[in-house]
Amino acid sequence: MSKLMQSIDARTQLAGNNRLEVLLFSLGKNSVSGRDEVFGINVFKVREVMHIPEITHAPDMPDAVEGMVSLRGNMVPVINLSEFCNVQSEDPPEILMITEYNKHVQGFLVHSVDTIERLNWDGVKAPPSMITSRLGGLVTAVAELQDQRLVMIMDVERVLAETAGFYDGQDIYRGIETRKSGKNITVLFADDSSVARGQIVGTLDHMGIRHLGVSNGAEAWAKLNDIAEKSTLAGEKITDNVNFILTDVEMPEMDGYVLTRKIKSDDRFKDIPVVMHSSLTAEANQALGKGVGADAYVPKFEPQELAATLEKLLA
Repeated sequence: MSKLMQSIDARTQLAGNNRLEVLLFSLGKNSVSGRDEVFGINVFKVREVMHIPEITHAPDMPDAVEGMVSLRGNMVPVINLSEFCNVQSEDPPEILMITEYNKHVQGFLVHSVDTIERLNWDGVKAPPSMITSRLGGLVTAVAELQDQRLVMIMDVERVLAETAGFYDGQDIYRGIETRKSGKNITVLFADDSSVARGQIVGTLDHMGIRHLGVSNGAEAWAKLNDIAEKSTLAGEKITDNVNFILTDVEMPEMDGYVLTRKIKSDDRFKDIPVVMHSSLTAEANQALGKGVGADAYVPKFEPQELAATLEKLLA
């Protein structure tokens, strides 16, 4: 396992080039299909991979939460991904992946880990409706590997929302005030996670700000060009129709770093503020965001901080 983690540590320099590396893992051989389906998780979010230690079980845990493990003095919740995804496997899980999403640390029980695969975001596509339906919308993207296997990128933010309730309820918007001039402001946002999109909409609605939403960087870039063309034909400024751009980092087809660089290198859009909004909150990721021209970098699922950042840029 240590060699695997050393490999992860040494190979995370791809951001900004529309590439990523994913750690492949399995939830076991599906007892219905007989296939060993392959899932992937961005190596940036993997802190540790280990054989399963002793799990402390507790009553009244949410479904699919097995209990807690003690990791260097910290209690970490453990989620059984195959149970959560309703994958009926013949064998029990053997591996615990410790992950960090937006400052939340949790463990995922999986059956095995495979290799680290380097992917280009432009080859990572939105999942077919058949996969979306079968896995309840838990897969945000799919990609074909060189050996013709299909890897599914899971919407971990949705897993955490449904098991731990990190991002639910109206209390998360407490203190966000409605702007008197909010209706004159339009934000274009891009995010492939349905949970994140919902919270962005909630934040902007509480601020009274208009919004346009898309699912990835490629769609955002196409939308911006469409807005620019229509603005020119109407004799309007582009900023009459879009005032801010809010972008996730990890997205199919075009990631947030590439989108931000394209925006800031285009004379039509370079004066529109870009806020990067991501669960990748390490200083290295924030530095990369600033390096491609982002005006601010905000952690996901912090509505008050997102609102405060927008207010500061508006001021």
